[in-house]
Amino acid sequence: MQERARRYTLADMSDNSNIEWTEATWNPVTGCTKVSPGCDKCYMYAMYPRLKGMKVPGYEDAPGVVRLQPSRLALPLTWSKPRKVFVNSMSDAFHRDIPDAYLLQMFLVMKESADKWGHVFQVLTKRPGRAVAWWAKHQAHFPGGWPESIWLGTSIENQKYAPRLTVLARIPAPVRFASVEPMLGHVDLSPWLARGVVSWVIVGGESGPGARGLDIEWVRSLRRQCSAARVSLFVKQLGSAWAASVGASAKGGEPADWPPDLRVRTFPTNPVTTEQRMRRSNGVQRRAAGALSGAGAH
Repeated sequence: MQERARRYTLADMSDNSNIEWTEATWNPVTGCTKVSPGCDKCYMYAMYPRLKGMKVPGYEDAPGVVRLQPSRLALPLTWSKPRKVFVNSMSDAFHRDIPDAYLLQMFLVMKESADKWGHVFQVLTKRPGRAVAWWAKHQAHFPGGWPESIWLGTSIENQKYAPRLTVLARIPAPVRFASVEPMLGHVDLSPWLARGVVSWVIVGGESGPGARGLDIEWVRSLRRQCSAARVSLFVKQLGSAWAASVGASAKGGEPADWPPDLRVRTFPTNPVTTEQRMRRSNGVQRRAAGALSGAGAH
């Protein structure tokens, strides 16, 4: 297993991720297809040619070709330090071209590695309907219910796609979240926030060449909605267009450049991210110390 782990590249898994709301990425699938306006300038499509040019394994096809990467499946089982892991940053876990059986393998790895090492997995999809259908068919594999260490979110770029939350609500994940990124218009999530559909909201403006603009009042409105419903909010960035308008950093991702009321980066309250992660990590350390002590007695 260790020999296999050494062969993984940064595109397979990346510690110290540049994505502010996670700590690592894991890509057991690569490639995706566009389903809504938020996909139009997806960073995955920009990264693919570079990765292909660097001959990184798994990126030989066009970005619209969904390819399974089974050699990467077991990787989280090799990480002994608890971390938050963004799943399929280069794809969508619930894309129709990913077989049910492969998804099950992914979920079993997530549960096993979370139980063993205390990881938290962040799964973000624009296809919550597929998630609902998949769970209905495979929940028997999880007698304890949806694994508490697997957070499930859906993307909402404008008000038209807010009803994705109605679908997400059918999944019994202890932590459900909404990613309002790229934010392309005013979004009113208050009906879903009031019902407790999500316990976390991420918001961010679009970045990169040709980025579409963000009205800072849209973000303020979402902050007020989250505050009223006592839902955690994470402001990731205000986007390239906003940054250019005020002379801030390239993607508007430095909180020091923002108005003070928008410097909000909080996470949902969930036992698996605090006490359990610490307990599991401490247990691993105690077992390792015991093994070393035993070895030294010979």
